[in-house]
Amino acid sequence: MSALSPARVVAFEMVSERRRRGAHMRDLLRTSRAMAGLALRDRALASRLALGVTATVGALDAMIDSHLRHGVHIEPRVRDALRVACYELCWLDTPTAVVISQGVELVRRAVPRAAGLANAVLHRVSEQDVAAICEAERRIYDGSSDLLAKDIAIACGMPEPLIYQLLASCGEEVCRECALAQLEPAPVYIATNLAMLSPEEAARRMQQARLEAQPLVIPGSWQVTNPARLAPSGLVRNAIVLPVDLAAQMVARIAGPLPGQRVLEVGQGRGTKTLLLQMAALEQGGLAEIVSIDSEDYKVRLASSRMAVAGVSAHTQNLCFDACQLDSPQLPAVLSGGFDMVFIDAPCSGTGTLRRHPEIVWGLSRASVMSHRADSLPALQLRMLRAASQRVRPGGSLAYATCSLLEQENTGVVQAFLESPEGRSFERVSVLEAPAVRSLSDAAYGLVASCVTSEGYFASHPRVASFDGHFCALFRRN
Repeated sequence: MSALSPARVVAFEMVSERRRRGAHMRDLLRTSRAMAGLALRDRALASRLALGVTATVGALDAMIDSHLRHGVHIEPRVRDALRVACYELCWLDTPTAVVISQGVELVRRAVPRAAGLANAVLHRVSEQDVAAICEAERRIYDGSSDLLAKDIAIACGMPEPLIYQLLASCGEEVCRECALAQLEPAPVYIATNLAMLSPEEAARRMQQARLEAQPLVIPGSWQVTNPARLAPSGLVRNAIVLPVDLAAQMVARIAGPLPGQRVLEVGQGRGTKTLLLQMAALEQGGLAEIVSIDSEDYKVRLASSRMAVAGVSAHTQNLCFDACQLDSPQLPAVLSGGFDMVFIDAPCSGTGTLRRHPEIVWGLSRASVMSHRADSLPALQLRMLRAASQRVRPGGSLAYATCSLLEQENTGVVQAFLESPEGRSFERVSVLEAPAVRSLSDAAYGLVASCVTSEGYFASHPRVASFDGHFCALFRRN
C-alpha cells in the first residue's frame, strides 16, 4: 500500500465537490484552502487533474462504464476517484504503475471495498484506452486522419457533436490546431494596470513577487510561466495586474476609446475589459468616461468594488440593466444620449476558451447555438446588438465581441445585424483602423493583423502555447 500524494487527494476532493455543487472548477480551485496549502508543484498537479477531469468527464465515464460488468453500478465517490486516475493514465505522462497504485488507493480512501474493482478497471484502461488515445493523437499531429472528428473525440476526450460544429465553422486545419491546444494547459497572460503604476514599477513588483514573467509585444502584456505564484503575490487582489488572455487584450484595444470619450460597455462581468478599455485610453493620453452594464446584480457589485481598487472608479459607472432594453424610450439618465463607442462583450458559447473553461466541453447544449431558435445564444446576441446600436451617436463606433469559434455566433450575427433596420445605418470597418491598434508598434500591429480576416474581423483560435479564440467586429455609424 503506497502513500497517497496530497495533490491527488485534493484533486479528488475538488472533483467530488464540483459534482455535488455543480460549481465551476476554477472557482473551486481559487477558493480552496486545501489547494492553498499545497506546495507549488503539488498545486500545479492538482489543478491539472481537476481541470482535466472536468474537460473530459463524458469520455471518462464512457471509458469507465465500458470496463464494468453489465448492471454493475459504482458509488459516486468511487467514480470520482476513477475519473482522476483514468485522466492521469490517458493524458499525463506519469508512469502507469504509479497511476494505478495511486488510483487504487484513492478509491480505497473513498470506499475501501471497491479497491479490487478499481485495480481491474485501471489495468484495462491502461491496456486498451491509452493506446487508442495515443494512436488518435498521432493521426492528428501528422495530418493523416481520415476521420478527424472521431480522432479528436478520442484524443481530446471531447463529444463528437461539438467537434462537428467546430469543423463546420472553422475548417479542418483550425480544428486540428484547436484539438492539439486542448491537450496542453493554456498559457497564462497578464496585463499591468497603468492607472496605478508605471510599467517600470509594475515590473519591479512582479520581480519582488518572484513572478517569472516575459514582456510581450502588446504594451503592458506579459506571459507568466509560474502562475501558481500569482494568487499569493497579492498583485491580482490589489488590481496591479489583471489575469486576461492575450487575444482578449487585443479585442479591448480594438474597442479602445480615446481620452475623454463617452463609452458604453455591454456585458461588464467582473470588469476586466472595463480596465483594459481604460488602459487603452490611458496610453493615448487620459482615461475615458465609461458606463458599464450587466444583467446580474452581483457582478455589478463585484465590478464596482474592483474599479475602486484599480483606481478608476471616478471615470466608470456600473449599472444593472438588461442590454436588450437599450432601445427603449425610457432609459436611466446615465444611458440616455449618444456614446462615442458602444462595446458589446456578448454572452456566448465560450468555444474559443475551452482550455480555461472546461465545463463548456460537455455542458454546451447543441440547441443553445442554433440561430433559428428564439431562446438560443445567437438570437440573444442579435437582440443585444440591435438594441445597443441605438446608443451609438452619428459618426460613433460599435464593437461586437465573443470568445466563440462558431460561425453562427460571429459572422452569422454580424450579417444578420447589417441586414436589420438598425444595422443599415452602420458600415463595417476593419479592426486595424481602431485608434488603439493603429498606434501600436510594427511588431504588435503585425500580431493583431495576423488574426484579421479578409472582411476586416478579428478572429483568433487556440494554438499550442498561444492565446485563445476570440472574435471582434467593428462598425461605424453613418
